[in-house]
Amino acid sequence: MITAAPRPAPPPPALLAPTSAVRTAGRQDAAALLDLSRPFVRSGALRERPVSLYATHAADFLVTEALDGTLEGCVGLRVHSSGPGAGCAAAGVLYNFCVAGHRQGSGVGAGLMRAALARARALSLGALFTATTGGGGLFLRYGFAPTTARLAPPSWAESLDPRRNARILARIL
Repeated sequence: MITAAPRPAPPPPALLAPTSAVRTAGRQDAAALLDLSRPFVRSGALRERPVSLYATHAADFLVTEALDGTLEGCVGLRVHSSGPGAGCAAAGVLYNFCVAGHRQGSGVGAGLMRAALARARALSLGALFTATTGGGGLFLRYGFAPTTARLAPPSWAESLDPRRNARILARIL
């Protein structure tokens, strides 16, 4: 007869301390938003925006802030009063979505997406739209699907630069 000596149960897995937090941006973050966006502007993924725009529209932005205070990612959420059809619920547009290179693939983008979706629901938006010149993988994983500009908020759709050949994605909330 073979018997085994009892072994103590393994300790529970350690909880990782948070390394960053999502919050709403403030005017004081304008320069950091500009700096975070620069590599994406240089690559052609984002349109160039002046620091004054980031300051004026800071409340649109959710940011991921590291424990040391540096911004690791951001996404703007602009609310548009209604879609093109009568009786349409207000819609939102996600814009200027970017994650610092050293944090890509670490969940920062997913955290920002979840926070943006939660904010959109809290605002009772009927849909979210975005335009991307890339593959849009994160958006697709979170339920966005290709759509046309005619279904998007008209003021936003008219502001899109056709030379960028961006793909429009939407998610019903």
